[in-house]
Amino acid sequence: MTNAPLELRHLINGEWVTGTGDTAQSTNPADPSEVVAGYTKATTAELDAALGAAEAARSAWDRMGVLARGKILRTAAGLLEERAEQIAVLMTREEGKILGDARGEIGGAIETLYYHAGAARRPTGVTYPSANPDELVRSVRRPVGVVGVITPWNFPLQIPAWKIAPALMWGNTVVWKSASDTPAVAVALAEVLVEAGVPAGVLNLLLGPGSLGAELVADSRVDAVTFTGSVPVGHQIRQAVIGRGARLQMELGGHNPAVVLPDADIPVAAAFITAAAMGSTGQKCTATRRVIAVGSAYEALKDALTDQIAALRVGPGLEDGVEIGPLVSARARDEVAEAIDQAVRQGATVLAQANLPQNREGAYVPPTLLEGDTSLSIAEEEVFGPVTLLMRANDLDSAIELANATEFGLTASVFTRDEAAARRCLDEVDAGLIKINGPSTGSEVHAPFGGVKDSSFPAPREQGSDAVADFFSVLKTAYVRAIPNEAGAGR
Repeated sequence: MTNAPLELRHLINGEWVTGTGDTAQSTNPADPSEVVAGYTKATTAELDAALGAAEAARSAWDRMGVLARGKILRTAAGLLEERAEQIAVLMTREEGKILGDARGEIGGAIETLYYHAGAARRPTGVTYPSANPDELVRSVRRPVGVVGVITPWNFPLQIPAWKIAPALMWGNTVVWKSASDTPAVAVALAEVLVEAGVPAGVLNLLLGPGSLGAELVADSRVDAVTFTGSVPVGHQIRQAVIGRGARLQMELGGHNPAVVLPDADIPVAAAFITAAAMGSTGQKCTATRRVIAVGSAYEALKDALTDQIAALRVGPGLEDGVEIGPLVSARARDEVAEAIDQAVRQGATVLAQANLPQNREGAYVPPTLLEGDTSLSIAEEEVFGPVTLLMRANDLDSAIELANATEFGLTASVFTRDEAAARRCLDEVDAGLIKINGPSTGSEVHAPFGGVKDSSFPAPREQGSDAVADFFSVLKTAYVRAIPNEAGAGR
């Protein structure tokens, strides 16, 4: 039975309001005839109102104090736990990922809220020695101000959580422009935060097109921007934000390698690589895009990957036993299918493709293992879908060279029992996150996350206490001198 479409509104100054733009809707990528939600887009008028509300709410939110803000985030985490299954089903219907992945994402968002809520009980500054015995030198962290948050559709709950939670925790107010493909999940998270006690104006949510995001980042009332998305859009945002002196945090694309050495446990490596390359239908910035097999590891790894990828079960994310769901949209499906066809035209060999569901409409592309070399466009260009390229390297030197032969540097994985080789890869592979004998995907909320080269803006990383504090707060140094009450205190 098809669910009735949700009617969505924007959150502005504590009220759920109807936009003044064109109508829009999100649909189920496994069944394009199913409308998940409808809304009217926000326009410049709603953006202006949201920014005005965020500015007006700053002072009171700051004065509320860190302990009260932490309590609100803890309450939000509890509410999200209570609604986890309901929101997981919604996420699968709107974004397409399988239900198990949706549940995992919500679990990660819950942990993110609890983690940042815990910051309320951690030290907020550092004391330093002073040459003056009557003086205390200490650091003080203050809010940045109004934070513009722009989030993608592939992790429609967890990425917003790891941006919004620390922004709020450090006393900032937020104007959030969510992804157009997943507005209902965004509204579900905003509802949780409002019901947890976030005051009017502190969090504002706008549902609208990318052009609205461009207006948001260019507005002088926005003191900091945190963005996750594509490299071209990231470059546009950088020009708009840095030019006016605001703070910027960006996580962009990835073309992540998995280097497999001859001494690796091949079945384990193949299992991790298959999951990292094909999981979430390959719609992760951290997904394994290139598999670099060194020397004698090549044939065994090729056979193992071929068997595992061909056996993957593709279908609707709510169906039992399905391992790979549809892509987020027909547009995304067509782009990935064309990239695979282009690789074949350029000389790639298709080693394996999983079967697609029979008699099903939807944005499906078969999980695909290609074999080829650096002459292929797909060896350098990010393809956001369930496709990975197997490449051959003669030795570790050439493997590292291949791993670094891209403009990206987000994550990498290395499979080996050789500690010296692992250490060399940690030093020489261009990636902000490197896994040894593990998948290129996945990270811990308490550890900094980010890349190098075109994968990230060279600013404080996301996640981790130091990373978020450095971006979402302003550090001041206070010199506090004690003044005695007795006469002669002015000496």
